[in-house]
Amino acid sequence: MSLLSIFLLLNTVVFSVHSLPNAELPAFREAPAFRNGRECPKTTWLSSPDNYHDPSIIHIAMTLDVTYLRGSVAGVLSVLQHATCPENVVFHFIASHRRSDLLRTITSTFPYQTFHLYHFNTDLVKGKISSSIRRALDQPLNYARIYLADLLPMSVRRIVYFDSDLIVVDDVAKLWNIKLGAHVLGAPEYCHANFTNYFNYRFWSNPAYAAALRGRRACYFNTGVMVIDLGKWREGKYTEKLEYWMKVQKKYRIYELGSLPPFLLVFAGDVEGVEHRWNQHGLGGDNLEGLCRDLHPGPVSLLHWSGKGKPWLRLDSKRPCPLDSLWAPYDLYRHSTLFCDS
Repeated sequence: MSLLSIFLLLNTVVFSVHSLPNAELPAFREAPAFRNGRECPKTTWLSSPDNYHDPSIIHIAMTLDVTYLRGSVAGVLSVLQHATCPENVVFHFIASHRRSDLLRTITSTFPYQTFHLYHFNTDLVKGKISSSIRRALDQPLNYARIYLADLLPMSVRRIVYFDSDLIVVDDVAKLWNIKLGAHVLGAPEYCHANFTNYFNYRFWSNPAYAAALRGRRACYFNTGVMVIDLGKWREGKYTEKLEYWMKVQKKYRIYELGSLPPFLLVFAGDVEGVEHRWNQHGLGGDNLEGLCRDLHPGPVSLLHWSGKGKPWLRLDSKRPCPLDSLWAPYDLYRHSTLFCDS
């Protein structure tokens, strides 16, 4: 195990669900209990992380912070509500600040689930991040997905990574069970991308940098929904490969879009394609104005409000987009105007 892995795992805190006092965060209504059907296989994950290799367990990773907490809660509820075997789903949360408060909130909202919370040391990336077109893209926690293979126990060999601004409207097991083959990760691909839109003249004018994309299929993928083989990731040292491009960006500024371009430089054209239904992204609009958008043609298993506009903010402001009504049923936020303890 690398020194980085040891450092991160020593900062891991694993929690079981018990009655905990309310956190100093927005309050949420308690979610119902979601139970397995008779057809669901039995698992042993509750007793020990050493049993995480159990193929019946579905591992989902998400970041957890104050700003996106409402979105995270809605995302968790949507996964559990549509899962055939919800008790076999394990959530791995990555947080950098107010971890105990966030844990109390998430466990009091879902008292019948067990969650695991890992500390992300933001010092790992602070010196590698440069400003982008939107401040939210520059937050250190936005880069935590790069370190999942180091943060999670070695016994976790595969993970589904979800952003905190999406809902799942299908059985997540269908996504979990995709075959990655020789690929490290799988995601919905869009193979008519124009990579000149993602990198600036400093990148293209440097032959060594431009060579990174030469001969590659021009396939864009959104990093908010990924299925990752953590074993292959660790073997290939992909964290270091992504960090290399972050360091180049910090010194020479070769792109403008936060954590996405490093993933394109390392993985574009070498991703296991997943049905587009598993990331109907862009529902938050563009990164500058957040204008309303429609769904892409085709079936839908996951709706993703990537972009500037977030459904909970637009709903609260009484200026929702039409598709925000699809997110609203999963919102467990306890509005003070509707709930009062006095």
